[in-house]
This record gives sequence, C-alpha cells and structure tokens, in this order.
Amino acid sequence: MKLSVFTVSTPDLTPEELAKAAAAAGIQGVEWRYTKNPAEAANQAPSFWGNNLCTIDPSVSDEELLRFKTAAEKEGLTTLSITPYLNSLDLTATEQAFKHAKTIGASFIRVGVPPYNRTENYNDLFAKATDYLHQVQEFSQQYGIKGIIEIHHNTITPSAGLAHRLASKFSPDHIGVLHDAGNMVHEGYENHRMGLELLGPYLAHVHLKNAAWVATGEEQNGVKLWKSEWAPIDNGVVNWKQTLDDLKAVGYDGYIGIEDFSNQYGSAQMLNNFVAKVKQWLA
Repeated sequence: MKLSVFTVSTPDLTPEELAKAAAAAGIQGVEWRYTKNPAEAANQAPSFWGNNLCTIDPSVSDEELLRFKTAAEKEGLTTLSITPYLNSLDLTATEQAFKHAKTIGASFIRVGVPPYNRTENYNDLFAKATDYLHQVQEFSQQYGIKGIIEIHHNTITPSAGLAHRLASKFSPDHIGVLHDAGNMVHEGYENHRMGLELLGPYLAHVHLKNAAWVATGEEQNGVKLWKSEWAPIDNGVVNWKQTLDDLKAVGYDGYIGIEDFSNQYGSAQMLNNFVAKVKQWLA
C-alpha cells in the first residue's frame, strides 16, 4: 500500500509547500481539493472548508491548473485525483471536473451522491443517483478517468453495503467506491472486513481519519444525547491497525489517503505522524 494526502486537511499550505512536506514525510500521492473557496473566507485564517490555500478553483485556467501538476511532479508525487463536491448531481460541473482531471493527469475523481436528511425518500434519491451515474460512467469511458463515490455520513451511501448497492449497477472499471472508516463512525458502521469483501473490485481508494462519540451533557425527553466529532487517528473509534489488516486480507494494494481533521498537529507534523503510524500498523 502507498500513501497519499487529500489537501482539504492541509489548508495552510500552498500547493508547492504541500508537495514538499508530503514528499519529505514519505508520501507518494496527492488528491487535490477541487471547489470554490467561500468568498467570505478570503481574509480569514486558513481552514479545512474555508480559506483553504491548497484548493483548485473550478474556474481555473489550464495554465493555472498546471501549477498543481508541476508542484506534484517536482517532488516526485503522483496526482491521484481532483476531489470536487458534486452532491447536487450537476452533470455540467461533473464533466468539467473530468476535463480538469484529464488535464492534470489524475486517475479518478470523486463524484456525487445525494444527501439524506429525511426530507426525501431514499428510493427516490437512489433512482436520481442511478440516473446520474449512468452519465458519469459515460464520462469515465470518454475521458479515461474513474468516478468514485464516497462512503459518507448524511448521504445515501453511509456504509459499504449501501455504497456497493449503488456502485454495483455499473462497471468497476468506471465506477468505484472510496472507503472511509472515519466517516462510518458518524453513521454507517459495518464490520470493515465484511464491507471490504463485499466491495471487491469496486474498492478504488481509502481515506484514513478517525472520530469518536462524546456525551453532550444534554437530555431530550429523558434521553441523554451524544454527538460524534473528529479525533486523532490513533485515538478514535476506528481501530486502524485492524482496518489495515482487513485491507491486506482482501488484497488491497492501492493508496491510503490521510484526511485528518483532529487539529492535533500542524499540517507538516500531521503528515509525518500519519506516515509513522501507518508504518507502525502495517509492520
């Protein structure tokens, strides 16, 4: 298994700084965050989903896009993906992401799945997602880039089982699944080895982060309330030693991408800690 970094988790580093820090830590691949930073965040301190300095704006020119490609190549890193936020299932924005992925030399992009918040029936949302992914599969064939759906809480794919139900309608050559055990702490936990066995050829990428449940100290109608929140990678619900063993057991030999939102360390130290911990767990 090789290691990568999703740049949402390094908001204070420019593309060049990120590439240097990742290479120095022993990381081999980079996943570029791809979205428009909020206008109101422009003068704020760097943050994961606000003023993120390591983000590709979808309105980027090809010349500006090559800045990210060059930053990675200069440090010997592989550009694995550009990673947009497409849960509105906008096909125009999706094709634009495929085009930019082709220009930058990425091998996959994250595509959309509908959010789930009890306001619309799951079966209707599943039908919308299926229609969308039929077109995504055509884009994948046209541009030679895989579309991957992420296991993510508050969507219709919060678990490996539900992600597989959606992805399995398509060819694993064109549609895959991004496994995210940290997201499954919030919603969607299944035994990870079972889920990985089920995904089989649809398992396209893995993100490594962690989360934990904590009591809020509040009650609602006599029920004590809990909430989930991000945690250090070695101090949350996910047993990453076991999960990496599960990945080895199913023969996974792709990338493990860090996406640490715990704020335990600054960006460069976070990358070093990630590499050290994964080496320890894989040994």
